[in-house]
Amino acid sequence: MSSQLPRRTVRLPHALFVLSLIAALSLVAVPSSCAAGQDKSPLAKSAPQANSDDKKAAVAQGETVSDLDQAIFYIFQAKDNTYWFGSNEGGVYRYNGKTLVNFTTKDGVVSNRIRGIQEDKAGNIYFTTYEGISKFDGHAFTTLSSSPSTEWKKQPDDLWFVGGPDTGAVYRYDGNSLHRLKLPTTTIGEDQIAKFPRSQYPNIKHLPYDVYTIVHDSIGNLWFGTASAGLCRFDGQSFRWLYETHLTSVASGGSFGIRSILEDKAGAFWICNTRYRYRIDPKDAPDPGMELVKYKRENGIHPVKDLDGAERIYFMSIVEDEKAVLWMASYGSGVWRYDGKATTHYPIKDGAKVITLFSIYKDNRGDLWLGTHEAGAYKFNGKTFEKFRP
Repeated sequence: MSSQLPRRTVRLPHALFVLSLIAALSLVAVPSSCAAGQDKSPLAKSAPQANSDDKKAAVAQGETVSDLDQAIFYIFQAKDNTYWFGSNEGGVYRYNGKTLVNFTTKDGVVSNRIRGIQEDKAGNIYFTTYEGISKFDGHAFTTLSSSPSTEWKKQPDDLWFVGGPDTGAVYRYDGNSLHRLKLPTTTIGEDQIAKFPRSQYPNIKHLPYDVYTIVHDSIGNLWFGTASAGLCRFDGQSFRWLYETHLTSVASGGSFGIRSILEDKAGAFWICNTRYRYRIDPKDAPDPGMELVKYKRENGIHPVKDLDGAERIYFMSIVEDEKAVLWMASYGSGVWRYDGKATTHYPIKDGAKVITLFSIYKDNRGDLWLGTHEAGAYKFNGKTFEKFRP
């Protein structure tokens, strides 16, 4: 994924081309959205197939460094309170409060381009990359073997990972096997593919079903935010979709994709921007004849204008703190705080230079962090966000 995000004034089909450059950051064909398809992902051919069960991996030494890479996309704090920072091209960094250590492909990480970090119950750390999934057991990195699958399940301890650009795939890890699954097709996605065939648009390097983000809601459903097919919900048995132009900047001629989803403490969903929030019908039972999620759209944050004059804020990433305050990281207009009544704006700058943001993260203590495209990591000190210096 490129570190650049498209401007909202980009017009289709150019927006589709731009999406192919930024695809992040996240499936036997049957009618509608109720089954998965065969996997034709190039990732299946290119990903290394070494598994932690295949052989004893060498202990990862890493390199002690004094500072982070400039492009830090992901920040994660493990249960042991160690911080991990995932960079765009420089591998991963581990910080224990005293020492900063950089791990790269030299140490067994499958790729230096990190696209997600998470932890299992045993304390193993997993790193998503477009070349495969790396597992760190506290001593060594191994690459999980994956295989095409149609085994869509949802179990409490499963880990889910986004797939690569132009795959329309996600990964489910059950602790033993890594299942590569293709998202089901839907009417809107297939219409887009038909409208922009590869034979006429060879520069398009993404599918509408490419996944940018994966979120669990409060009742255990999985939500997949896609490049241009909207939101896909998997409840363990069936799929439903939520799509409308209000979700993204497509309505104004741009292309943004579903990059961030949050269900707040009141049960409302915030999806990419502040114009609306969504109430999902809790009685929305699976129905093979239905493709779309049942929801009610409510006004979001009003009145509020982004720095470019838009009457909504498009956010790359969003978190909710312990006081039910929303914190939204936009691409180029800083961080916005919303306490249910008013918004507060926090510009993120280095002198006069505007810092472009990628993510916002809440750690185990509730402290807020920012991942950026070109300025390392930032941390909130209670009044402002300041650059993190180990």
